[in-house]
Amino acid sequence: MSITAKLSTVNLNTDKEAKQAAINDKKIRYGGDVVHFSPGTDIVREDGVLTVSKQAQAESKYPQWLPTWDPKLRFDDEPRFSHVDRGFFADPELKRLFPQGGDHKLKNLTPKLGTEVEGVQLSQLTPEQKDDLALFVAQRGVVVFRDQDLRDRPLEEIKKFGQYFGPLHIHQTSGAPDGFPEFHIVYKRPGASKALENKISVPAWHSDTTYELQPPGTTFFGVIEGPEAGGDTLFANAIEAYERLSPSFRKFLDGLRLIHSARAQAQAALSQGSIQRKNFTPETVHPLVRYHPVLGKRSIYANKVFGTRIIGLKQEESDLILDFIQFFIAAALDLQVRANYKPGTVVAWDNRTVYHSPVFDFDYDAPVRHCFRITPIAERPVGSKEEYESWSPNGEEKTVEEWEELYAGGVPDLKTVLSS
Repeated sequence: MSITAKLSTVNLNTDKEAKQAAINDKKIRYGGDVVHFSPGTDIVREDGVLTVSKQAQAESKYPQWLPTWDPKLRFDDEPRFSHVDRGFFADPELKRLFPQGGDHKLKNLTPKLGTEVEGVQLSQLTPEQKDDLALFVAQRGVVVFRDQDLRDRPLEEIKKFGQYFGPLHIHQTSGAPDGFPEFHIVYKRPGASKALENKISVPAWHSDTTYELQPPGTTFFGVIEGPEAGGDTLFANAIEAYERLSPSFRKFLDGLRLIHSARAQAQAALSQGSIQRKNFTPETVHPLVRYHPVLGKRSIYANKVFGTRIIGLKQEESDLILDFIQFFIAAALDLQVRANYKPGTVVAWDNRTVYHSPVFDFDYDAPVRHCFRITPIAERPVGSKEEYESWSPNGEEKTVEEWEELYAGGVPDLKTVLSS
């Protein structure tokens, strides 16, 4: 059976009775999946590409940014590379980004995490200013920029902006604009969030695509169209979280490694008629405590969205540790900052040291919310400076089974890890 035959579409020319039923029965006013193709509302074009409804296309002010899912496109995993963070080239005092006497205004949102910036237009930054930006985002964790024009610029230009910070990640399942698979599109159809259809709360603390061998670093998320309120993002400081732990518990976590899997995300997309566009290794092993090469600091790098089991621990033991980390991050309000959006807002954050969780608080009459993410890839996660300096893209990566064997007798020392 063809994918066209499998997928249903909605007749957009519904009569008054059907429209009234939708108003009366709020349960059907969920906005669908915000990342994947939604068969109940979306359509299949004549060329076989999946996209949003014709009505949504007609009503969009930014049709060039609308998501598509092309089942014919397949991508291999991004090739390994030695990432040199642009923050290494920054002016330590950030004078090029924030010159003395400039029009910029800075407001720290909390003492250690988050800053709101006015008077800086990201699309107009020089290479030197982008270097300062990379360091500033690493230092503050989350930076909120208002009144940005990225959504109005040509997509090729925005692609080049992102590539300055690293090769752009291609997501395995999310929608992307026609011809630009490097953009990750978040598109909430009208109505409340589907995530709350069967749950009372949906916290999802994570870093993005940690199942990749080289996950993202400096990341940008912008709102193209949407309401004045709703859909905030919660961020949490993973460096501060690690440093608050007792020395004994930090020592226990140091050296542990977590299996990250892409399978659940891929299966969720395919189960509802969407796509999976990448050929890749579905499981990767990363250190549970990660070293940041620019800051020289360490942070907790574990989540239950993609993390499945800690190497060397039995499942119940692993679950206990991951549950504790998730509860700690969610409950420690003094580690967090809440970023709010309006059209034109762009938030930059460091995916290596900052957790985030979406907020699904849209009402039943909420309009479309249309956003983009620019996701430059960073270094392969490592647990120490020594591991960072010794890693090579030409080296052999251990399989999950090889890591299990290495940890069979307990947590090995760093010398054993580097020499094996």
